Amino acid sequence: MRLLQIAELPPQSAGTVRIPIQGATLCAGFPSPADDFLEGSLELPRWLAPNPPATFAWNISGDSMRGAGIFDRDLAVADRSLKPGNGSVVVAIVDGTMSLKRLVIEGNVARLAFDNPDLPAFAVEDLIEGEIWGVVRFSIRWHVARAGLVR
Repeated sequence: MRLLQIAELPPQSAGTVRIPIQGATLCAGFPSPADDFLEGSLELPRWLAPNPPATFAWNISGDSMRGAGIFDRDLAVADRSLKPGNGSVVVAIVDGTMSLKRLVIEGNVARLAFDNPDLPAFAVEDLIEGEIWGVVRFSIRWHVARAGLVR
């Protein structure tokens, strides 16, 4: 058996799917206003995105999820068909703005928390508007210097 390298995989093959990349960055910190539009798409093996119509990629802005290993300028892939549970990293709508948080359930109280001990958690019922939009399936991060990249 021969393993294919990523560069050898044929584009649009039966084993790959295209996932839309949201153009607005997903706030991993305190929510900030952003426009909602698509920036392009990401081609992934189907096993990474088993439900393509419910899967979206987001550019991350901020460091509030560093405890989850998600940092500024990473790419998070969220699946809207997954059910969130205690400890899930979620895309949440916080007072009208998309944001990245950790769902913490203690007894009957659900909280959206930063994964940064310097920032406070807040109860979902304390929000003017709060909704779990999707569950982060995985994130993509650069492991080489980005000196030549401009964002």
